Amino acid sequence: MTTATVTPALIIPGAERSLKNSVGLGQTLSNSFAMAWRGLLKIKRTPEQLFDVTFQPILLTVMFTYIFGGAIAGTPEDYLPFIVPGILVQTVIMTSVVTGVQLREDMTKGVFDRFRSFPIARVAPLAGALLADTVRYAIASLVTFATALVMGYRPDGGLAGVLLASVLVIVSAWSLSWIFAFFGVIARSAGAVQGISLMILFPLTFLSNAFVPASTMPDWLAWFVSVNPVSHLVTATRELTTTGASGVEVWVALAASAAVVAVFAPLTVRAYMRKA
Repeated sequence: MTTATVTPALIIPGAERSLKNSVGLGQTLSNSFAMAWRGLLKIKRTPEQLFDVTFQPILLTVMFTYIFGGAIAGTPEDYLPFIVPGILVQTVIMTSVVTGVQLREDMTKGVFDRFRSFPIARVAPLAGALLADTVRYAIASLVTFATALVMGYRPDGGLAGVLLASVLVIVSAWSLSWIFAFFGVIARSAGAVQGISLMILFPLTFLSNAFVPASTMPDWLAWFVSVNPVSHLVTATRELTTTGASGVEVWVALAASAAVVAVFAPLTVRAYMRKA
């Protein structure tokens, strides 16, 4: 009589990780949207996460309009068409910092370590975080325009111009979120991510044409403002809200967004894969 011997299955180190990495595009997209939904549920449980995209646009729009409106445009009402696109751009792109901060917090707390045991695409948690934050950008855009409308702002570009301007700013913020996601992966703490990100964004937003015309600045500063990508985005947003038509500045802003994604998306994914 022959006795059959059963040999335990050989466990190859890294096999599970390789399996996750070889999932198809359809599953990757499905997993990414599931992770995005997880991010939105986190906001539902802790609504204070939306304070920066709800209260900040209101405060900035009201304060800047009534403090600088008379000095720059003669009246606050005349200043609104100029300042509202600037506030929109500043608020939304500053919100993109949250992507990197929350990503670093999740990685520090070991949340992503638990994801490794799930049969999901390895890149899904990263992609989901980036997708979920587009909702934050949309909320910031809505609150900014709603506040301005209450204050008497009437965009000549109509609803179409406002929607196109919002989409342009959201796309630009999403592209910037890849930069801060990269910092979120490589930095050691969420505080470091926030500090580095704000150090980059504050000069770019305030040294632009978001709040005052570049013509009022010294020549050396006006030159920097003219090449500042934030200035091009603000100008494009003003064009859309004022005329409803897309000019050269719109395409410049889109090209800049595409360039940022082309550079930082591969860097971020590569750095994330090494730690995931």
